[in-house]
Amino acid sequence: MLRKLAAIILAASLSLPMISAADAAPKKDFKICWSIYVGWMPWGYLSDSGIMKKWAEKNGINVEITRINDYVESINQYTAGGFDGCSMTNMDALSIPAGGGVDTTAVIIGDFSNGNDAVILKDKAALADIAGQKVNLVELSVSHYLLARALDTVKLAEKDITVVNTSDADMVAAYGTSDVTSVVTWNPLVSEIVAMPGAHKVFDSSQIPGEIIDMMVVNTETLKDNPALGKALAGAWYEAMDLMSSDTPEGKAAKEEMAKASGTDLAGFDAQLASTAMFFDPAKAVEFTNGTELPKTMDLVRNFLFSHGILGTNATSVDVVGMSFPDGSTLGDAKNVKLRFDPAFMAEAATATP
Repeated sequence: MLRKLAAIILAASLSLPMISAADAAPKKDFKICWSIYVGWMPWGYLSDSGIMKKWAEKNGINVEITRINDYVESINQYTAGGFDGCSMTNMDALSIPAGGGVDTTAVIIGDFSNGNDAVILKDKAALADIAGQKVNLVELSVSHYLLARALDTVKLAEKDITVVNTSDADMVAAYGTSDVTSVVTWNPLVSEIVAMPGAHKVFDSSQIPGEIIDMMVVNTETLKDNPALGKALAGAWYEAMDLMSSDTPEGKAAKEEMAKASGTDLAGFDAQLASTAMFFDPAKAVEFTNGTELPKTMDLVRNFLFSHGILGTNATSVDVVGMSFPDGSTLGDAKNVKLRFDPAFMAEAATATP
């Protein structure tokens, strides 16, 4: 999976020509993008299986789903207005489109990482042993956030280690070299590395449950003028969730297709799902979105982004980008809300699901 962000990327995205409000009008045709990650593989299946087409037609619209191999590029294209919606993490949604001024709404909370992201030490078994080490990770990514949260638990800070920016594509090979002693990365890379000699997983995202969230977001103005898009996306998504969670030959076949598309087999895909807290039941996703922990999580995330200089363009305050939650509360500048959590379409799906 590729879930990373960077100030450089943010700057690049902001340099792209914005198609402001291009979609902020009633229309029939919509474009959604996604990238490879276990929790987002259903989007490809929805396209290939015809489930998305069925739900789009049911709501009187057309929805085209496009896979983009580079995760950050998918977010950039969404931010630039090339797509009406895109799969991304809560952290990236806040920093890139919202931080870049694109009013964005999370319409589907698909899952949260529950062990997929991890801190791994070589020949050391305790997280505190990371002090003084060089730590290889994709800088300014969810790995960087996980590291910051891990350090907090053992009363350490980033000043106690040295971050070495390393591409996810190079991570496994880097770990195999003698001068790399600690890494932070995500599955399937975690699985590959922990299988290597001397590797100890000393902290993972299951220890900060609910903080690294995977979502489908949609341009807020587009959604406002075209609620049929939210209905179609939620309807299709939860049909796939029903299928995936069913103990049926059809459910197995669906997961096998997703596994193949992600470059693994069913066993490998199930292993990744085991460390992913999927919200197969829309009612659970609604409960999570309405929960009191989400604002606390987003407060942690925005402070991480601000402290690393990637919360909006030239942000002078952690409050610069506002967020809104289902109970009407806001975090940050209430006059500049750019990231919204709206469980309405998931709730509708929950009611409609037998």
